[in-house]
Amino acid sequence: MDGVLALLLPPATVLAAAVVLAGAVLPAAFAGGGTRRWFGGRGENRRAEAQAARDAAAEAFYELDTAQRGLRISIETIAAVDASPAGRRAVEDFAALGRRIDEVSHTYITAVDAHDLDRDDLDPSVAVRATGELNRAKDDLVRTQGELERFEQSLAPLLEKAETQLARLAPAVERAKAALLGASNALDAARASGLRADEPAARLAALGPELTRLNQGAGQHGVPETLQRADRVLREAEAVRSEAERLPQRAAETDKRLVSLRTRAQALSHRAGGVEPVLSELRRGFSAACWQDLQPVPEQAAEHVRQAEDRLKEATRAREEQRWADATALLGTVRALLNSADEAVSAARDRLDRLNAVARDPQAEIERTRFAVRDAQKLAMAGRNTPDPRHARPLDEAVARLERAVGGLEGRHPDYWHFLQETERVRAAAARVVEMIREDRSAGR
Repeated sequence: MDGVLALLLPPATVLAAAVVLAGAVLPAAFAGGGTRRWFGGRGENRRAEAQAARDAAAEAFYELDTAQRGLRISIETIAAVDASPAGRRAVEDFAALGRRIDEVSHTYITAVDAHDLDRDDLDPSVAVRATGELNRAKDDLVRTQGELERFEQSLAPLLEKAETQLARLAPAVERAKAALLGASNALDAARASGLRADEPAARLAALGPELTRLNQGAGQHGVPETLQRADRVLREAEAVRSEAERLPQRAAETDKRLVSLRTRAQALSHRAGGVEPVLSELRRGFSAACWQDLQPVPEQAAEHVRQAEDRLKEATRAREEQRWADATALLGTVRALLNSADEAVSAARDRLDRLNAVARDPQAEIERTRFAVRDAQKLAMAGRNTPDPRHARPLDEAVARLERAVGGLEGRHPDYWHFLQETERVRAAAARVVEMIREDRSAGR
């Protein structure tokens, strides 16, 4: 009805009404402290600049925070792996850089919280001040991010080394666990064949705590220690598996050695009984100096054989009880005892044979020894007018020693054993001179 009435009024009346309405509206429009002055004015531009500075600072803050989070992962990787001075220094430097980041971040947050840039009645001077504070905060954030990036670049060698070790970690742990499983399976197979396998089983049981620590992981024990533990468990588990797999073969070898050494002991016992006739022949044919040192041989050989037989019985018990290490050690002792008995028995027969040979033809031993000395003398004179005194002196002494040994053969009962020992010593002296000459020539002297 009011609208219709207005339409019926004359133009002057309408104009007057318009003026009244405008007067009612305008006070309300300006009651807000001049809000309308922002639109299109310098105040609006100042607020827009402040908001842009806020957005730029926020972006710089976000990028710095993201970069810090990413670098923290790298630092944690290095700290978990590298306990060297360089690794510890990297952690300390990152902590110091983190404090610097906290400072510039606090400055930025303070600047943002200090001003409500979305208010319609924001004073232009406040907007200008906020713009300056936010730009400075942004510059600090950007500059600190540059420091962070340069620090990150310096960490590249340490990080590469740490990541390499981390890449080894999981496969190393899995290999160790697989080796433990393989050792356990090998033990089961050995037991199924009737062998107790107590020794490897005890060694495998001792690895139980190590498996527990592997399962607890590098987070609790550290990457380097976990890698070392995995490598150690791998080696020891493979050794247990190898020992368990070899048990059947070891049992067969032990049985074979027991039979062989028992047979050898019986043969040596028989041979030791033949030493006395050899000694009788030596006593009849040669002077006492040629055989006196062999007098204890029969008793010594018999004693060694007896001891070997006792150790064989102990080795047999150890084998029956599957104490493989004890059985192996005892068999080694048996072999040494039988070797000693064998050497003693053989020495008597060898002595008789050598003495008979030199008694029949001492000249053969003499010529053999003279040949060795002459050969050394020729080598000493090769390419020289006079021999080196270091070579000539021992060769002259060897010649004199041989002549004295030959002179000792005169008489009714010569000491052929002393003669043989002397010729051996002469040949040894000649051989030493030859070796000395060759060493000198190879060295260019």
